[in-house]
Amino acid sequence: MKALEAQFQLDFKTPDLLERAMTHSSYAHEHHTLSNERLEYIGDAVLDLIIADYLYRKDAHATEGYMTKTRAQYVNEKALVVYAKKAHLERYLKLGIGEEKSGGRMRDALLADAFEAFLGAIFLDKGLKEVYKVTDAIVIPELENPHSEIYQDYKSELQEMVQSDHRQLSYQVFKEEGPSHNKRFFVRVYMEDILMGEGEGTTKKQAEQNAAKKALDKLAKGEHMHETDL
Repeated sequence: MKALEAQFQLDFKTPDLLERAMTHSSYAHEHHTLSNERLEYIGDAVLDLIIADYLYRKDAHATEGYMTKTRAQYVNEKALVVYAKKAHLERYLKLGIGEEKSGGRMRDALLADAFEAFLGAIFLDKGLKEVYKVTDAIVIPELENPHSEIYQDYKSELQEMVQSDHRQLSYQVFKEEGPSHNKRFFVRVYMEDILMGEGEGTTKKQAEQNAAKKALDKLAKGEHMHETDL
């Protein structure tokens, strides 16, 4: 566990907390010790607070509904697994024999729980300021990386939203820049004749996803779509 502490410049006053954070219930049952389940509960609340603070400070005009929806995306299982793998938590997990044999070390739900427990242990040991050593190194960079694995399929989400009104979407490349080996594509997404959003990327697919995200962000904030907004 010392390597995990060193990775984030942590220095646990109570090393047993870190051990417990990495202890799955299968191991705890076999060895009659405590699992990380209670620490998950604390870590979940701590991460919610850190993400809420980040979103609140990032955009002074974001509505409560928009921030709530966005936070949910940043703390769901998919996102937690990305954070856990960046921290290499799979190296430190303590699993029962059966769980180990069945591939539990790389099981998504288990990794997500371990990351929450890790944050919970840090918080209980040294407080919120120390937790930021991990979230500033791992979580926030993922939130600010538009190519991160944590982001969902914005095109599908937008499609589902407009289908409820029986509307149709279309994506149009309106500009390309750069040489053939290093192009950038600029895409607009329309709902019938209404311009919904604009995005760019190194591939058409990436530009389409970014255009869909722009449209979803505006819809979540209750903004009307006009070409002058883009």
